[in-house]
Amino acid sequence: MSGAPETHHLFHAPISDHSFSSDRSTLAVCRDTNVELYSRNSSNRFQLADELRGHDKTITGVDIAPNSGRIVTCSQDRNAYVWEPSGNGGWKPTLVLLRINRAATSVRWSPNEQKFAVGSGARIIATCYFEEENDWWVSKHLKKPLRSTVTSVAWHPNSVLLAAGSADGHARVLSAFIKGVDERPEPSAWGERLPFNTVCGEFLNPTAGWVHDVAFSPSGNALAFVAHDSSVTVVYPSAPEQPPSAIVSVTTQLLPFTSLLWTSEAELVAAGYDCGVYRFAGDQNGWKLTEALEKDSLSGKTGGDGGGEQSALNMFRSMDLKGRSGVVDDTKLKTVHQNSINTLRSYQEAGGNVSKISTSGVDGRVVVWSL
Repeated sequence: MSGAPETHHLFHAPISDHSFSSDRSTLAVCRDTNVELYSRNSSNRFQLADELRGHDKTITGVDIAPNSGRIVTCSQDRNAYVWEPSGNGGWKPTLVLLRINRAATSVRWSPNEQKFAVGSGARIIATCYFEEENDWWVSKHLKKPLRSTVTSVAWHPNSVLLAAGSADGHARVLSAFIKGVDERPEPSAWGERLPFNTVCGEFLNPTAGWVHDVAFSPSGNALAFVAHDSSVTVVYPSAPEQPPSAIVSVTTQLLPFTSLLWTSEAELVAAGYDCGVYRFAGDQNGWKLTEALEKDSLSGKTGGDGGGEQSALNMFRSMDLKGRSGVVDDTKLKTVHQNSINTLRSYQEAGGNVSKISTSGVDGRVVVWSL
């Protein structure tokens, strides 16, 4: 790993999702019922610049569109808002009619920024687009064959296909083609004619564990997903309505991953309950866990000082205060993140290769890593 990770401890509360603007000057972070917008100051720290208030329950997803700069948020209050910069330096929210009766769980803009998808606990993915004549955002529902809460959504580079991970143990590829909004996509291994809600692929995790996150490779020709059995699975489709040419699954001895990201066609990173970031590499013939991004970065700092007399004194003081003699502070993890990582996002990329990533977690930290 090149260079130490850049750590920003923003507050003492979980961050369920975060997103950087395309110029990386603005950081949007979910905090309870608000989205906090941070900007970099001259000393390279993030300081609070604005807050987006409108939801009245926990916000579960935020995404900044790279080109337009619009921000979409979704929440357990079953609503989504699209926020646009208004003239006086503030943000103007537009309510989106999701028509769901359970919490929204995740949201992502499509690559062309014409649509966004909202996963929910109602076994529905709301695909939302802007209707010019009525001047509002409307949604169409992807329903079948979803049988449980949708935990994550991810777009194919063509902005038509959508991958979804679900608590029913499946990762699915569905068509979110909307007439009048989308151009007909080029034929691909996933399908050729793709009317709305076409199921282009359905893949079950071997242990039927919850699928926490899904992601298309930069070309869109492979799909990866992570599940609650600590596995990473990569699917290579062969042709429409044919079985895939390869499904490669890597089981690990780590705690489950909650988020993953392709850094190139042959490499991905995953992070989750183990509080660290891990790299995987491979192709159709096989994948393997290659390394952790941090090599026990804090293992040398185990406390204790030279003098024997002082150490004995510290030992008795520690026994008195903490009921144990060790001077090692085992409340501090050896990783940069001090709790589970919730979200991995691309921070800097060029030509489909990601050179920097950002992570956010339950410890209220946002960390930028060089790969």
